[in-house]
Amino acid sequence: MNILSDLKWKLRRPLDPGRVLSAIGDNGVAKRIRPRRVISRRLREKASYCRAKGSRLYGVLLERAAEDVERGGPCWEVLRGHEGDPRGSALPLRFMGSVHRLVLAGRAPALARHYPSCGGQGGVEGIGAVFLEVIAEQVEELRDLVNHPVQTNEVGRSGALLGGFLLEARRTGLPLRVLEIGASAGLNLRWDLFRYEAGDLAWGDPSSPVRIDLELKAGRPPFDVLTQVVERRGCDRAPIDPGSAQGRLTLMSYVWPDQPARLALLRSAIDLAERVPAPVDQADGPAWLARQLDEPRQGVATIVFHSILMQFLGRSGRAGLQEEMGRAGREAREDAPLAWLRMESAGRVAEVSLTTWPGGETRGLAEAGLYGTPLHWLAH
Repeated sequence: MNILSDLKWKLRRPLDPGRVLSAIGDNGVAKRIRPRRVISRRLREKASYCRAKGSRLYGVLLERAAEDVERGGPCWEVLRGHEGDPRGSALPLRFMGSVHRLVLAGRAPALARHYPSCGGQGGVEGIGAVFLEVIAEQVEELRDLVNHPVQTNEVGRSGALLGGFLLEARRTGLPLRVLEIGASAGLNLRWDLFRYEAGDLAWGDPSSPVRIDLELKAGRPPFDVLTQVVERRGCDRAPIDPGSAQGRLTLMSYVWPDQPARLALLRSAIDLAERVPAPVDQADGPAWLARQLDEPRQGVATIVFHSILMQFLGRSGRAGLQEEMGRAGREAREDAPLAWLRMESAGRVAEVSLTTWPGGETRGLAEAGLYGTPLHWLAH
């Protein structure tokens, strides 16, 4: 009896694809097909997201990658084994960032002609075939690169966080000590040295090389508050040195190549970081915080902050962070206040919230795009 006859006998009804896959699982076919479908579905979901966010290039390439994975082509050779990766690990962006890294390094000149980040015109005609050729030629290196976590030091997110820093400065009347978890290269630790503009509102040094244009949809952040940062420090599991060639390459690779404004903003922030030190320790967030917050720091307002981090921590990491902030908050004093400022994904937008101690009051401040703009300021 052949497989189809055996299936028909087992199912005792006309065949449909779903029941076929279920019934032939014992023969190992479904076990080979299912992982490809898991990955191709994730690639297609991200393709749709990228198109919605204005990246036609990544929309086309991720769709082509999904088709290639289903065929068992070179994209599958790179991504096989990752079907069980947590969704929060951003597998599609790890993959695209790995390819972008090769392009930026001059190792894929044919593909570079399509990538605006390398002077290309951004056209997508014929790009699919070139893309797959590059993948096929670099399978082994890409298999290694795709294991690295996404390192998006998205400078624009400082625009969404700025209001929280200023509210705490106004509340306490103290200079600020800022501590960032998941800091990557620590670019956002220099947030007070950037220039922010939102219509008729502005904050920061007008001569700053880092200029963040905020599309302010609602509300008015407290741009009338002035403050001083007296200490800045961060931690990351795999920190990046923005002053090194490899560090710059890594940071650039995770920015979408057809979004020149984001690339220009990143370059300006990297240049600024070379002049203004902000140490980033290689450490896990909760353990690092326990050391930094071991004793209340008198005479400064300590602000712990992070942006689009929680999805990468896992359940135990999130619980550890919340536990440590709660412990430190209970020890905060009026002359040594503590705040927890966070910008975290809530689907298609990010929510910005602030918890302050003593007291432990939590406020929702804003909703923002995942890269910091547009901004709906909600706090009063």
